[in-house]
Amino acid sequence: MNRDSLVQLPAALAPSAPTDAAAQAPPRFILGIDGGATKTLAAVLDLESGQLHLGQGGPSNQDAVGVHAATNALLGAADEACERAGTDRKGLHAAVLAVAGTDTHAVQAQVRAHCPADWIVVNDVVGAWATATGAQPGVGVISGTGSNVFGVGADGRAWRAGGWGHVLGDEGSGYWFGLESLKAALCDREGSGPETALSDAAAEFFGAPSVEALAPLLYTKPLTKSEIAAFAIETARIAAQGDPVARALYQDGADRLFSQIAAVIRQTGLSGAFPVGLIGSAFKAGDIFVGPLTRAIHAIAPDARLACVDMAPVGGCVLLAARASGADRAVDQAEVGRLIDEALAR
Repeated sequence: MNRDSLVQLPAALAPSAPTDAAAQAPPRFILGIDGGATKTLAAVLDLESGQLHLGQGGPSNQDAVGVHAATNALLGAADEACERAGTDRKGLHAAVLAVAGTDTHAVQAQVRAHCPADWIVVNDVVGAWATATGAQPGVGVISGTGSNVFGVGADGRAWRAGGWGHVLGDEGSGYWFGLESLKAALCDREGSGPETALSDAAAEFFGAPSVEALAPLLYTKPLTKSEIAAFAIETARIAAQGDPVARALYQDGADRLFSQIAAVIRQTGLSGAFPVGLIGSAFKAGDIFVGPLTRAIHAIAPDARLACVDMAPVGGCVLLAARASGADRAVDQAEVGRLIDEALAR
């Protein structure tokens, strides 16, 4: 069995990537794109003026919309951002596209057919890692609707764990918490599990006459992944109120997500002080989730620095584009985050 990393980090994006910036004209325009299952966000940073310009598009996850629609969304968002910046695709010094999906090779082939050859397409977990760590050695942990973990060691070794989708994985994600909460509620109803406030909360949240009426909604409607994940907000609220079942779910979710983080730390050789960035709505549950996760990580990496990350994922893609252009030392992570927040607020 092949035991190479499931997601490779292109050499041009590695933390120690060599550059030949002295032999090139100073870069001006760089592009980062975050392509997801619900929307696509592109950002062009003008390194001369310090201005950032956004473009938006529809879904660009090949699994959800197909390769052609995904490519059109990516290129449409890129063109909109370029136009606002006063340039075009050929005027970009570097472009990094982080795209959601189980396999990005088909999208990569389509992008290369329509764009300059040096445009780089990676899985969206790479962009999330760059957002979480400033594109430095460390670990990015995603727990939104789904979950995924990706890290890069000091020597450039990369490793991904998780990211198998809601049928095969997504442990410790909003969807996982939502689904496990519904299972716990049904176990309460049938008497095979302990009583929990999740039961009444689930029926009310989904507008069902009873908790048992929820089961058909999962099979005949069915409830979408996002709708199930949305119930995790109620799970967090009930856990914070002390419900033992809901609290146990967060401990279980933290344990499952930690096992993936531990694999990434081990496989990348990370040691000493390194960042572990937490990205996604599930971490808004607070200490009920982040607490046990932190304690588990510190048990194997005492000096790891855990923090919830607020910067939009497209920011990590901009940082990677700066590295690919040889201008990473001229781009500040905090400033990129500020510029994106300002642009999104317009």
